[in-house]
Amino acid sequence: MNILAALRREEARLQKQADTMRQQLDAVRAAMKILGRGVASSDKPIGRKKRVMSAAARAKIGKATKKRWAKFRAEKAKGKH
Repeated sequence: MNILAALRREEARLQKQADTMRQQLDAVRAAMKILGRGVASSDKPIGRKKRVMSAAARAKIGKATKKRWAKFRAEKAKGKH
């Protein structure tokens, strides 16, 4: 069994698959471009909206984080960590 020949065959098979995928991707992109013309398209990402946290919630989280780090540093100074 010639390993090099087998690798070349596998490379050719994978290259053919890659070409097919590239053609399909081009077709999908072309369809999206055509369909995007009829609709008022925007460059906004599709998905969830970014969550907005209130200033009070951010302050509460910040305070708790500082408290945790202070506890950690105090224990480290005592030699527990």
